[in-house]
Amino acid sequence: MADVYAATVEQAALADRLGLDFVWFTEHHFIRDGYLPAFQPLAGAIAAVTSRIRISNDIALLPLYHPVRLAEELAVLDQLSRGRMEFGIGMGYVPEEFASFGHSVRNRVSLTEEAIEILRQAWSDGPIDFVGKRYKVQGVEVFPKPYQPGGPPLWIAAMKEGGARRAGRFGTHLLPQGTPEEVLHPWREELISRGENPDDYRVGIARSVLVTDDPERDWPIVRDAERYRMGVYEHFFAVTPDEYTWNRRDVSPIPQTWIVGDADHCVAELRRFREGYGITDVATAGLPPGLDPEFMGRNLERIATEVLPRLRD
Repeated sequence: MADVYAATVEQAALADRLGLDFVWFTEHHFIRDGYLPAFQPLAGAIAAVTSRIRISNDIALLPLYHPVRLAEELAVLDQLSRGRMEFGIGMGYVPEEFASFGHSVRNRVSLTEEAIEILRQAWSDGPIDFVGKRYKVQGVEVFPKPYQPGGPPLWIAAMKEGGARRAGRFGTHLLPQGTPEEVLHPWREELISRGENPDDYRVGIARSVLVTDDPERDWPIVRDAERYRMGVYEHFFAVTPDEYTWNRRDVSPIPQTWIVGDADHCVAELRRFREGYGITDVATAGLPPGLDPEFMGRNLERIATEVLPRLRD
């Protein structure tokens, strides 16, 4: 695992040099491959070896954190990175993760919404004054304040309409997984109802890109890693009491399948994807499970030099 984490830091430094915009972390617990139960140490290590790339999550399981401690940690990370932190929020859905941290998955909505309120109060001037169903925090002021006024920008992940409307009500960027009707449209409606322009916000999604002139040679290497990763999520969905769009066959969610082909193909597909769904931020897999860092590093170089310049118009 020391080698895996070191390779991740090295790859983030490469992405920084190549001019990529951000690095995002995932979060799950009690997985034997060790990726990734704690994003904060890795975020700090990456902040130390980069200068411009922004650092965020897709996503952190907010109900499993105490919001005051999290506010402190994110504020320190924001200072260390000189204002490059963002924070992606998810409610989680795996019962064993909640039980191991002493929470019920049934309480995730209230835990999440109250934590967002506390984070924002903690990053503003003055002490926190919050009394809710899950948390009571009064007379405590968090220091240091974040480098960015008001704190790191927030994202909320949504797989259903409820999550999308939550992101709109709280005025955050969106990490959608679902159909446009379930996640994009309700989010926009909520922002408009607040008197805000959805075009002032960002929509981010993970959709990986493999730039290759020989897909028959290179795709099987990545496909095996992707099958392993999807097997992990199939286990999660099997034990969760909810049914998510990503796991249903009767709907057409925003696509997250890999884009594989030469630079011309990847540019055309990404442009079509961006314009078709209003996506502003696309995350490609950095180190899929078990893959050679050098193989994926060459892919990042091709993305940065052959694809991105043609999309930044």
